[in-house]
Amino acid sequence: MQEESPDFLFTTGNVLSYSYPEMLFNMLLAVLLGFVITGVYRHTHKGLSYSQSFSLTILFVTLIVAVVMMVIGSSLARAFALVGALSIIRFRTVVKDTKDTAFVFAALAIGMAAGTSNYFLAVAASMVIAVLAIATHHFNYAALYKSEFILRFVVERSFGEDRYMGIIKQYARLAHLLHIEPAADGDLVKMTYDIHMKEDIDPAALTAELDKLDDISEVVMIAAKSDIDY
Repeated sequence: MQEESPDFLFTTGNVLSYSYPEMLFNMLLAVLLGFVITGVYRHTHKGLSYSQSFSLTILFVTLIVAVVMMVIGSSLARAFALVGALSIIRFRTVVKDTKDTAFVFAALAIGMAAGTSNYFLAVAASMVIAVLAIATHHFNYAALYKSEFILRFVVERSFGEDRYMGIIKQYARLAHLLHIEPAADGDLVKMTYDIHMKEDIDPAALTAELDKLDDISEVVMIAAKSDIDY
């Protein structure tokens, strides 16, 4: 008796409405566009919170969503079944940069487009998102300040404010007092200023000039970028 070949392993029929070449092309396109999104993310990322695993997550999400969309097809029942199955997944990694969430949604959208054979939409969306991300990164769009720093130093109480403020004004466009804290010694005070440096001025020049004053010590300048995470 001749054994029947397991054709059910290669049958789409009413289960999936995509041909084999279309499935492979959908997944390949999702992977290629995933590389585009991760490349743009790496190029435009700012701060100290870059994670290789997050970039890989974007790549895998793009492919997985494409597969999920092919599985769902036009079946409402499969859609609800998949929602219930995926609801058990819990992501405990904290997204440190809100822009990272946008890349996750981009991967989801592109995966959906590729998985449903909307090839032009998938490619066009990837290109538009890439151009927008690179353009906003290049022009530093929506940044309030380009040269903002936090200046901290310890000074004698009897030391005249006009002396160090005169030096600060030589190098800084704006200077706002943020914090005054008495040091352990009652004769010393810790000062904290918000400094907006003048263009083409090296912040190290300001700290070096303040260090020359005998009654000022522990001069520290920190880049005050709001998008840096620790």
